[in-house]
Amino acid sequence: MKSATRSAAALLALIIALPLPAQTAAAGSVAKPHRSKPPALGPVRALKLPPVQTLRLANGVPVLLVEQHEVPVVQLNIVARAGAGADPRDKPGLASLTADMLDEGAGSRSALQISDELDYLGADLQTGAGWDSTSVGLHAPLKRFAAALPIFADVALRPTFPAGELDRVRKDRLTELLQLRDEPRAIASIAFANALYGRDHRYGTAVIGTEASVRALSRADLALFHERTFTPANSAIVVVGDVTAASIQKELEGAFGGWKAPPGSAPEAVPAAPQVGSRGIWIVDKPGSAQSEIRIGRIGPPRSTRDYFALTVMNTILGGSFTSRLMQNLREQHGYAYGARSSFDFRLSTGPFVAAAAVQTDKTAPAVTEFFKELTAIGQTVTEAEVSKAKNYVALSFPSDVETTGDIAAKLAEQFLYDLPNDWLDSYVARIGAVTLADVRRVATEYIDPGKVAVVIVGDRSKIETDVKALNLGPIKVQSVEELFGVAKKSQ
Repeated sequence: MKSATRSAAALLALIIALPLPAQTAAAGSVAKPHRSKPPALGPVRALKLPPVQTLRLANGVPVLLVEQHEVPVVQLNIVARAGAGADPRDKPGLASLTADMLDEGAGSRSALQISDELDYLGADLQTGAGWDSTSVGLHAPLKRFAAALPIFADVALRPTFPAGELDRVRKDRLTELLQLRDEPRAIASIAFANALYGRDHRYGTAVIGTEASVRALSRADLALFHERTFTPANSAIVVVGDVTAASIQKELEGAFGGWKAPPGSAPEAVPAAPQVGSRGIWIVDKPGSAQSEIRIGRIGPPRSTRDYFALTVMNTILGGSFTSRLMQNLREQHGYAYGARSSFDFRLSTGPFVAAAAVQTDKTAPAVTEFFKELTAIGQTVTEAEVSKAKNYVALSFPSDVETTGDIAAKLAEQFLYDLPNDWLDSYVARIGAVTLADVRRVATEYIDPGKVAVVIVGDRSKIETDVKALNLGPIKVQSVEELFGVAKKSQ
């Protein structure tokens, strides 16, 4: 105890003897920090990634390879250029359900065997479908990659779609659709797509389909979609990791060399959608809702547009970052919403542009007014300082999009899907940097027309309709959640 007391006393004496920060600064040994303004940003560094190597298997399947030898892992994806956009008009949700079923039985393995074997190997397998693609991905340690590859090949090329597993997955999907009817954000997304594209265009329905279509889809439907989608002419293999071109080519030939194209037609391309011709408002009644979900937008350009980089910078200013105009207006200035945003969903065909927020019910109409104020101003009042700030934001955040093997593989999948050049990742930052103020003003005027948009509001009709009608924005259509989802209304 005496020893501890002496140690404490010695420490206290040392502290007292030390000079205070003010004394040290006065002595000139430490300069005072300058806190009157933030430090200036340095120049954006060039992003240099390992080169993209292009290989081709004997059966014609292209392979996009990026070697990364820092960590002994491999990411392997098969990407087919057909997704929910290729669903037959009367079978929405087909691509999504097919993708969900790929690993529920393949080759000679059951769903449980696939899961158990991959777990034993320390590997992870993912399947999925978006609007433009259906894909299978494998992430595995290098030492276990050769053992995991045959399982991956079976899942991608030889799924069995067992009836029992299909019944289970179908029930899960129907439960998910039922849950969406109670989620205002999901309701708004579906209602907005329906308002923008209509029910006759594939983009007008959710990726997962409808309750009626999910109930009707059969095992034969899934098998046919898979057969027509996963073909050598319609697919690419993406590899990122601790491999070389010579070693991976040999392994891929062994796993996929026998992959042949079946007879039959390839999936049809998604047709371009007609632009919104006038302004209209859709109110989806959600009685008792504490907030209103607002969606305002129109048809945007495909990913192939020459204006991709200018639109990226412009949208960053409008609603693509925390300091964007929409965020500063609706959140910081007025306190109507926790957040507000905007985005272009670039697809093979004409995806949507949307500005969105969840706002207080009693602030629904004022929030819509502020949305239109910003949608109008973006083509008229953008400054050079805003453009410079937005370009820095995009350029400096881009490296975080290519940090992992999975990130890079996803970018290579984009390269295949949208026919981008091999150097598009290396040149991305420079292309963003080349965007000018004139470019931003031009695309804002060309692609954002507040007079020709669809306005969707999900909220309590009894509390918002009168104020929204008073804005005189255009004709108002009202529907219930049940009507939107095409189901019978709940009994009271």
